[in-house]
Amino acid sequence: MQMFSALFTLLAIVLYARGAPLSGNKTEPHLVARSFGLTVSGNSYVVDTAGGLVFTVNNQNCDITSLNYNGIEAQDQSKYSQISSGLGSATVSWTKIGNYIKITCETSTLTQYIVAQYKTAAVHMATYTTAEPSVGELRFIARLNRATVTTGPTQSDIKGGTAIEGSDVFEVGSQTRSKFYSSKRFIEDQVHGATGSGIGVFMIIPGYSYETSSGGPFFRDIDNQGGDQQEVYFYMNSGHVQTEDYRQGLHGPYLLQFTSGSTPSTAVDLDFWEGLDIKGQTTFANRGYVKGTATGVQSGLPIVLGWANSAAQYWVQADSSGGFTSPKMKPGTYTQTLYQGELAVATFSVTVQVGKTVTANIASTLASHSPIFQFGDYDGTPKGMLNADMIETMHPSDGRMHDWVRTVTISQGTGYFPMAVFKDIGTVTISATLTSSQLGARTLLIGTTLAFAGGRPHVKVNDWDGPNPGAPSQPDSRGVTRGTWRGNNIAYTVSIPDGVLVKGSNTIIISVISGSSGSQYLSPNFVFDTVMLY
Repeated sequence: MQMFSALFTLLAIVLYARGAPLSGNKTEPHLVARSFGLTVSGNSYVVDTAGGLVFTVNNQNCDITSLNYNGIEAQDQSKYSQISSGLGSATVSWTKIGNYIKITCETSTLTQYIVAQYKTAAVHMATYTTAEPSVGELRFIARLNRATVTTGPTQSDIKGGTAIEGSDVFEVGSQTRSKFYSSKRFIEDQVHGATGSGIGVFMIIPGYSYETSSGGPFFRDIDNQGGDQQEVYFYMNSGHVQTEDYRQGLHGPYLLQFTSGSTPSTAVDLDFWEGLDIKGQTTFANRGYVKGTATGVQSGLPIVLGWANSAAQYWVQADSSGGFTSPKMKPGTYTQTLYQGELAVATFSVTVQVGKTVTANIASTLASHSPIFQFGDYDGTPKGMLNADMIETMHPSDGRMHDWVRTVTISQGTGYFPMAVFKDIGTVTISATLTSSQLGARTLLIGTTLAFAGGRPHVKVNDWDGPNPGAPSQPDSRGVTRGTWRGNNIAYTVSIPDGVLVKGSNTIIISVISGSSGSQYLSPNFVFDTVMLY
């Protein structure tokens, strides 16, 4: 009996080594027992994570040519996954450091790190730059197999569509779609991805991993495009409505996480990167913090703190009482900004030192008014205005949008006031009934968040024509047609002389002026933040 038991045990060990499932093995019944390591095969590094993921890297140019998760090939074979638009050629090497395998791809201006972690179904990455890519944009793009990774966000699924604006906005059936409509604000974009039967592929970007990106907490960029390939992106910077200079240095870390389909947690421990000898890395021990209390922000609006200099950027949302503590920051002097929603309402300089926490309380300096009427909170966004709830995920011409040209009465409120105005589409008219106590010299404030082709507001009040403001300083890029309102917040104040407003009915017409031209929704335009008369 003892001999039979020993033979059974030996047989079980042999079957397990060959990948046959053991009775009672509930965890990974279909996985072959794997060995963590890297195999060189011609021009390929084949990396087995021992966690269900085997991936292959071309050791001549750093392209990822295979992503095999539990037997499912997730990598498209006509276009590979790569940094930028591919490195063309690179010096590629590898080393094993404990439970990690590090692949290093070097060019004269960029170093791409690809790391495997023992028993973890993920491709960990970081990107070190000294200059912008000469070809393409600074992004990592995972070009996935559409046959296995079938489902991404609907609004960026362009397969079968017809281009209606440039080569990046499409009509699919009755809906407008674009890769730009997959974007989310950096402050809330820590995980995004796509799924298929038995597989999910997700980009995880911890908040501090944006520190060398550009644009601030409310910047947004492409996350996904579903075409012949299923594409999942991490954009570090681009020319897509870019509001500040690019930063160079270490971007990331970030990772492509594989699951059976569920969205993974963003609470990922990436401290191991500090032991991998990475260019441009500032360890957590060599950082500092800023803490304090923010005051004066309008009740009910988010309180956000941001820090920025030429080397790094950080942000955090304060608690309901205004208390905040920054992420771990590189030492240096930063501009600290208090945001009321997305509107900067105070700034000053703060210096972060290694291993120290500096206290930097901050109060809003935004002037307060008692408006006769107001459309939209003064928060740096068009939220609450007509079509604002749809503009991030569809084109302004989409049939699901409400009419852009309309007359709005004071009693109808913010929800009837269009969030943007287009020179070639029409104007916005406010019909205001005023009492005698509301007359006299008044100011009309028009807050804007973004403009295209030099668009800025012109105001006509009854028979009086207001002044023509100069061209705004805004990014030279399409914006509102590509799913964003985030540009530079600019406020225009129109001084209305005494005698212009009358008791009873008044008409205020807001139109777009510009020295440029364009057609329909690519005509000069701007996005409203708020309109108030005080």
